[in-house]
Amino acid sequence: MTQQRVLVTGGAGFLGINLIRYLDARGFALTSLDVQPFDYADMRGRIRVVTGDIRRQADVEQALEGVDLVVHTAAALPLYSPRDIYTTDVDGTRMVLRCAQAVGVRRVVHVSSTAVYGVPDHHPLREDDRIQGVGPYGQAKVQAEMICLEYRARGLEVPIIRPKSFVGPERLGVFAVLYDWALDGHRFPLLGNGRNRYQLLDVEDLCEAIRLCLTLPAQQANDTFNIGAAEFQTMAEDYQAVLDAAGFGKRVVPVPAAPAIWALRLLEALHLSPLYKWVYETAARDSFVSIDKARSGLGWEPRYSNQQALLRNFQWYREHRAKFANTSGITHRVPWKQGAIGMLKRAF
Repeated sequence: MTQQRVLVTGGAGFLGINLIRYLDARGFALTSLDVQPFDYADMRGRIRVVTGDIRRQADVEQALEGVDLVVHTAAALPLYSPRDIYTTDVDGTRMVLRCAQAVGVRRVVHVSSTAVYGVPDHHPLREDDRIQGVGPYGQAKVQAEMICLEYRARGLEVPIIRPKSFVGPERLGVFAVLYDWALDGHRFPLLGNGRNRYQLLDVEDLCEAIRLCLTLPAQQANDTFNIGAAEFQTMAEDYQAVLDAAGFGKRVVPVPAAPAIWALRLLEALHLSPLYKWVYETAARDSFVSIDKARSGLGWEPRYSNQQALLRNFQWYREHRAKFANTSGITHRVPWKQGAIGMLKRAF
C-alpha cells in the first residue's frame, strides 16, 4: 500500500504533536506547518517541518508539496486578540482549503470545536442543533465551518470534527491551574454546586477520530461529527479525582455561580484573569454532546473516561512541572498566567 502523506497544520501545538506522534506510529508520512518552532526532539528528523503561517499563501503552498491529505488543527485560541482570531481561524481556514483544492488534495479534515454551540439550552447537543458561537473565538469557529461547507459543496471532501475540551500529554493552558493548585495542596473552587456534568475528551481518542476521518470512504467521513468522552460524572466528581491523586486530602469547593461570574467578567475586562467568557459562562452548566453519530458513522469508540483523561494529563504535568515554573502564555502548550485567580489560592 502506498504511504499516505499528511499535512498537519498547527503541528507544533498540543493537538498537533499528539496527532503527529499518533499518525507516525501508524505509518503515515507527515509534514507539520506551524508559525511556532517545532521543538520536539523525539520527532525531529522523522517528519518534514515547514515553519510558516496559514495566512500566507506561499507558506501553505510550500507545506502542501507532495501531500495527499490535510488535517487542519491550526487556530488562534480565545486569549489571542480578536483580530488574530479572525485572521487565523477564518481567513487561515479559507487559505488552507483554497490552496489544498488548487493542488489536488482530495480531503481536508477540519478540527472545529463544540464552542460553535455557544451557551445551549438543552443537552445532549447533536450535530444538527443550532450553532451560535460566543465571543470572537466561538464566532470565528462558526464562520470557519461555513467556509468548510462552501468547499465541500465545491467537491472537496471536508470532514468536520467538533471535539469537547481535550486533555492529555503536552496539555497545559487553563487545566494547569487545577493541576498547580492540586500539587501545592490546595482545595479547588468550582463555579456552582459542582453537580453539573461537563464532558471532556482524551487527546488520543480525538486522534483516532481524526485518523478515521482521514481514511474512511467519503460516504462515511465527509460529514460533521461531535467527539467527546462516553463516560463522565459530575464536574465535582471528575475534578475531585485529580485532588485525590495529588494526595493531600483536599476537596473541591462549590462557589456561588452568579456573583463569581460577574467578578470574572470584570477581571476579564481588566485583563486580570486567564478565563474567557465561554469558559466561565458554561462552567456551572451541563455541557455534553451526543457521540452517537461518530459511533455509528465512523465506528469510533472512545477509550478514556473524563477522569482517566484528566489523570493522564495530571501525571504528565507532575512529571514536567519544573520546566514550566517561570513560563506562561496563551496557547495550550504553556500554563496560562493566573493573574487575580492565582491570588485566591491562599484562600483555598
